[in-house]
This record gives sequence, C-alpha cells and structure tokens, in this order.
Amino acid sequence: MKIQNILKSSLSIAALSLAALSSTFTACDFLDRQPFDKVDPTVEVTDAVALSMANACYRTLQSSNMYNQRIWTLDIVAGNSNVGAGGGTDGLETVQAANFTTLSDNGMALYMWRSPWVGIGQCNILIQSMESADGLSEAVRNQCLGEALFLRAHYYFILVRLYGAVPTRLTPYEPGTSTAIARDKIETNYENIIADLKRAAELLPMKQEYAAKDLGRATKDACYTELANVYLTLAGHGLSINGMNRQEYYEAVADLCTEVENMGYDLESCKYEDNFDATIHNGAESIFEVQFSGDKEYDFWGNNPQSSWLSTFMGPRNSDFVAGSWGWNQPTEEFVRQYEEGDLRKDITIFYDGCPVWDPDGVNKPYKASYSNTGYNVRKFLVTKAISPDFNTSPANFVVYRFADVLLMKAEALNEVRPAEAYASINRVRRRAGLKDLSGLSQDEMREAIIHERRIELAFEGHRWFDMIRINDGQYAVDFLHSIGKTNATKDRLIFPIPQTERDANPLMGQNPGY
Repeated sequence: MKIQNILKSSLSIAALSLAALSSTFTACDFLDRQPFDKVDPTVEVTDAVALSMANACYRTLQSSNMYNQRIWTLDIVAGNSNVGAGGGTDGLETVQAANFTTLSDNGMALYMWRSPWVGIGQCNILIQSMESADGLSEAVRNQCLGEALFLRAHYYFILVRLYGAVPTRLTPYEPGTSTAIARDKIETNYENIIADLKRAAELLPMKQEYAAKDLGRATKDACYTELANVYLTLAGHGLSINGMNRQEYYEAVADLCTEVENMGYDLESCKYEDNFDATIHNGAESIFEVQFSGDKEYDFWGNNPQSSWLSTFMGPRNSDFVAGSWGWNQPTEEFVRQYEEGDLRKDITIFYDGCPVWDPDGVNKPYKASYSNTGYNVRKFLVTKAISPDFNTSPANFVVYRFADVLLMKAEALNEVRPAEAYASINRVRRRAGLKDLSGLSQDEMREAIIHERRIELAFEGHRWFDMIRINDGQYAVDFLHSIGKTNATKDRLIFPIPQTERDANPLMGQNPGY
C-alpha cells in the first residue's frame, strides 16, 4: 500500500491499539483497521507498531493549519495575491496578516502556532520509543527514527521562521509536570534543527532506494534539501551556528544541492505541470510532499483531512470550473506583470483574460476576469471534476520540496562564493520555462534574477514569504512590501505574535517585539 493511502488511517498515538497491529513490516493492511480507545502499555513496540507511530508523525502536515491552507496563504501575506473568497469576514484573519495589522488574538497566528507542536510531540514519542525499544529490527529502527528526526526538524523550522525563538521540547511531555516553559535562544533552536537533519540523513535511504509503496516518506534527499534551506536562512540573517559564517553556509548549500543533484534528478526530463497533477504522486521532480488520498472517511474540516483543500479553495468563484470554486488566493496585477514574454509557466500557473480555456473534460469553459476581484485566479492546483467530483474528494498532494527549488538554492549560494558558476543551475530552470539563458550579469543583478526566478517558479507553493524574510535579514521583505503599498510592514512584523491564549496558559512565554 502506498503511503498516501497509509496516511489516510486515523491512527494517533493516544488512540492506537498496539495489540491490534500486525507484526510484519512489509504488510500494511493493519493501517486500515479502526482506531481503538487506548494504548496497551504492556505490548512490545514491534516493527509494525513503530511504523504506525511513524505514520502518525506525518499527519500534522495534512492539517489545514499547515500545508492544506495556512502555508500557501503566506503567499497572500507576501503580496503575491489577495484573499478573494466571499468577502465580509471570510478570511479576515488572513487579511489582517496581509495588511500587517495582526494582533495576538489573530486566528492565523494561533492556528499556525498550534499544529507544529502536535507534530513535534508525536515525533518526540517516536524518538524516545525507538531509542529504548528492544523488539525492533535495525532497518525499521533506523528508518522510523530518521523519519521522526526529519519531521521534528521540519516542524521546528516552520515555527522559528514564523515566530522567532521558541521553547525546546525534545522529549515527550510527562503528565503532571508543569507546562510552563520559556522560549529558548534561537541559536539553540537552529542547533537542534541542524543536528536532527544531519542525524536523519545518516539513517534514511535515498528516494530511489524506496519501494513504490513507501514513496512519500522522508528521505536522505529531503534532509539535504531542508538543510540547504536552513543554511540559506541562517546566512540571510547573519546567525552563526556551530561557528559557521556566511561564506561557509553558502559553500555548504552548494555542496548539499550537488549531493541531491547526484541522486538521480534530471529537470530536463520533468514537466513543470506534473508537480501539480492530482494523478501523479511523488513524481520524478518531487523530493518531499504532503500526501492526500481524497478519501471522505475523515472530516474535510477536521484537523487531518484526507482531501486536499487547494482546488476547492482556489477554483474561480462562481465559475463551476471545479468542485468548490470558492475563489481564494487571487493573484495581484503586480505579480502577473513579473512574467517574462514567452514564459511557459504562466498558462499553467494562473488564469487571466484571454488565457487558454479550462477544458479538462471536453467542455469549453473560457475564463472571465469577473470571476476575481483582481482579474486573476490561481490555476496550477485545480483538479477536474472527473478526478474530484465533490469539494471534499481531491487526492492532489502538496509538493513541499522539488528539484527546481534545489537548483535555485544552488544558484543563489554559488552567486555569493563563485558567481560565474551560478548560471548553469538557474538556466536549467529557465530553459524548461521556455526562456533564454542569463549571461553577463553583475553579482547584484544575479541576486535579483534568482529571487525573481524563485518567485515565478515556486509561485503559490509556500516559499515566497520565507524567501522574502530571510534575504538581507528581512530588509528585502520590508522594501518590497512598501513598494506595493503595504506600509504597515516593519522588521518586527515579519514574524507573527505569540498567541495570547498560549501566553495566558504559559506565564514564561514572552511576546515578540512590536506586539
């Protein structure tokens, strides 16, 4: 069974009946069994139990508070798009975030804070179990431990970029102990993230070494990719972790990206649109993605829906193009102007007046600018009614990391240390888009070209905000946001407030400056 089906199971650490699980690692049918009410603490943690616990660590990724909504709505905060939706209070928390009027009671800030901690807690339980359980094969112990370490690092990496320094919890919470915990130094947060990713990389196989049924699990490829992203972030902020300086970060990024490149990825044989095809899961360009099955067994509005929200939310409002068509995430005129003439990604990514018709099922449906407040809608994530007949049936995965991202990170790093070598990587991405090669640019011009290329290549995939706030320690974000009229944006406002409910429950939790 593929992991996209494995992850539809409603297993949780709190409700898992260990006694009911199969004891074989290769068979996965036990994951479709119903959850029970409590864990039997006397049952040995076998290979099958360990694998089930690892599956639970992924479930937070599917939450609407993470990749099913909030991560892609950061493109709205970044100025690529407007909320759209139904007007009134629909999406008000996102409107506030995008206007930089967020307060500590903002719903978006609260929801994005809560979810990663659930995932971290599940990872901590698994890590402790893997390091103390006796009844495991070495292969399963290494794989499950590696997955938990990667995912814990990933959840923490999201938190520190959104909120700054956060508390450190690397072991399961012990009932009866105090829940009050102070924020750690951000340097310590990053030290732990890096340590987890390095250790996970030692334990996990490459993507190409997985059997088809296990595609979608964390890999060595994903560890290297995320570590490169971490180092780029640290270089941008000028934070020295483990004694590394900017030059060393950039060299490490280039080396890590080359390692991924040597794992069998070939952009020239990958189609851009395949990354957003609901029928293609964990495709040739994909390095790590969040899995969805489209199964209606679990509540679409629940914490871990098994149907992707993207098509439902982003379909042009009143168009009936797709099931749902709620009109969220409408690209701005400023964003659309960034496309170069002849860029093949434009017609795949957005709807605009005069664009190719929406004709997936043989029914000619031209796009109307009146469907959107800006005259544009996102196209790349839409799923036809033939594949997703109802609003809660989309099986489209969400790609977190893909090879084009790696090439652009490599170009960015090389431009800082060996500028002449940066062209090869960025031009591979541009050629696939039907654009001419870059040449003869100054180092500053190449910096601008790379951030432009990332904005277009990875549009609406949840990268733009994190790119903006890391470049030049966030000054790039402030300058850009002011240029598009978002004058409330300040350095302090590039991270979200700690939710007031969290501070009320934890007297040791300090607030971020500016809130």
